[in-house]
Amino acid sequence: MSARVDPAQPIGLFDSGVGGLTVLRALRRRLPAESMIYLGDTARVPYGTKSPQSVLRYATQATDHLVARGIKLLVVACNTASALSIEPLRERFDPLPVIGVVEPGAAAAVAASRRQRHLVLATESTVTHHAYARAIRALAPDAHVDEVACSLLVSLAEEGWSDGPIADAVAREYLDPVRARGSDAMPDSVVLGCTHFPLLAEPIRRAIGEGPTIVDSATTTAEEVATVLARMGLLRQSEQPGATTLLATDGAERFAKVGARFLGHPLSASDVEVVDL
Repeated sequence: MSARVDPAQPIGLFDSGVGGLTVLRALRRRLPAESMIYLGDTARVPYGTKSPQSVLRYATQATDHLVARGIKLLVVACNTASALSIEPLRERFDPLPVIGVVEPGAAAAVAASRRQRHLVLATESTVTHHAYARAIRALAPDAHVDEVACSLLVSLAEEGWSDGPIADAVAREYLDPVRARGSDAMPDSVVLGCTHFPLLAEPIRRAIGEGPTIVDSATTTAEEVATVLARMGLLRQSEQPGATTLLATDGAERFAKVGARFLGHPLSASDVEVVDL
């Protein structure tokens, strides 16, 4: 593939909304020379309430759009889409490299864990499909995996209440039952299995205690992207930072307002191009 692909081509990412911007932010830190195109399917958010067939259709449409813009690698920056569509996307768009957020997060959790006791914090859909549990057990068959649906944390992140007493109270509500089981049953890795949750890492840390390693799937996905591009000879060699293009399927103003919290810098509606899939 490297003979037919220009390393200057952008990396493409998509998510159902703005949560995947945490992955974009991690990629910008890890690979500042790369150009990137991010597509948030805000007209159809959230994917977590949709059927597997609909999620695959939406994921395919998003990928079609990004491929038409000439991407060299695709990141499925959405846990639900990673759980339900990653293999069909790889088959359909081969030889385009396709990386999801579940597999890198699971691998990092297994590597960080001494006792292979894992706690996955995710949305209801990701927990229902046991995506992280399957990925972790594929690497460590005897691993113990608890999964907790923490959907309210998504709302806190989008409202900008990612720290402070409200965030602390909600995190404790979800995690106090885990701590109540005692030290022998405590996890030694906590996987942030939703792209919104890196914004709430501090309240989660306070609620779970200092012992477990917190695994951020955004950071581990960025590392996987860097590894794959290096292996394929597709890293962009430049001292200048790459360009970032932001696309949404609806609501440029809302995307900019909420997305600024995830990217860590101001955005305006004019920074977001609205597209039709």
